[in-house]
Amino acid sequence: MDILYLLIPLSVLLVLFILGGLWWAVHRGQFDSVEQEGERILRND
Repeated sequence: MDILYLLIPLSVLLVLFILGGLWWAVHRGQFDSVEQEGERILRND
């Protein structure tokens, strides 16, 4: 039972960290041109 006092706050911090990373990626434009990046691999430059 005592381990829950450690695991629950750690899991909440992990979720906040993941959500912060996702927000950062969306805010910085990482997902603006998803289709273009897939086609870039197929093109010969």
